[in-house]
Amino acid sequence: MSKKKALGRGLSALLSDSDTEEKLEVDNIPVGPTVVAAEQQPTTPTSPANGISEIQIEHIEVNPFQPRSHFDEDALLELAESIRVHGIIQPITVRRLAHNQYQLISGERRFQASKLAGLTSIPAYIRSADDQQMLEMALIENIQRENLNAIEIALSYQRLLSECNLKQDELGERVGKNRTTVTNYLRLLKLPPDIQIAVRDNKLSMGQARAIISVENPEQQLYIFKKTLSEDLSVRKVEELVREISAEKATTKVETTTASNPASREISQLQSRLSSHFGTRIVVKSDGKRGEIKIPFLSVEDLNRILDILKVQGG
Repeated sequence: MSKKKALGRGLSALLSDSDTEEKLEVDNIPVGPTVVAAEQQPTTPTSPANGISEIQIEHIEVNPFQPRSHFDEDALLELAESIRVHGIIQPITVRRLAHNQYQLISGERRFQASKLAGLTSIPAYIRSADDQQMLEMALIENIQRENLNAIEIALSYQRLLSECNLKQDELGERVGKNRTTVTNYLRLLKLPPDIQIAVRDNKLSMGQARAIISVENPEQQLYIFKKTLSEDLSVRKVEELVREISAEKATTKVETTTASNPASREISQLQSRLSSHFGTRIVVKSDGKRGEIKIPFLSVEDLNRILDILKVQGG
């Protein structure tokens, strides 16, 4: 990234000698002579010639701009055990607030794991950064982590747009993504909370969620979502279901315009009951005298399931 595109004032200078530290956090992989064994941790802050200082853990506060809200507990315990055996291999990065008072910029997993490991001090790079730079660095650093879930990325994008006053094109340049990719992530935040939670918890993939977004009605989104989980639908099957529902949109719209008619309300209620009973969207059409009931299915297995409900044996 050129200086012209740098985040905030002098971001590249702030991270020039620690731009790879977060990439190494998960595996605690040694890089260079920065190993500080747990049993060799000094009890008072020092400032070695290589720019890394030993800071008392009790003097460090967490980053209030940290966009990540969830850390895997088992992975954190594994990292703590690694630190207990090998010590801190890659320093964290902090900013100085006052004498013996620091705030974390990056490396919260290492920081939390070090406390679990019983360390009293930790090696750190000390940087100068204002609140705006802190927010930009924390958000973009986390966005670029491979194990960040789609909702966390979307929330980080939204914060960069709203709190850092970036436009989508500028945001795309910051994170190395095209505008379409940024837009797809942001659209996830328009989904109902239950679906967002499923994406966050990796119960629903980004592809499945993107297909569901194509349906505007929240009730239909939740219907597709529940069906996707209960039947373990693939992305392709979810897309087929979405196309099917979209094809029925015109019919549904006509029914809605006549909803004031008692007969139409009864048809609509019947349609909802049947859809719930069969676990698929049923379409009921009637002109008041005659009509039809349409029961769609997605596969042979789905057809057999419907036939079982109807107590009809397949051929």
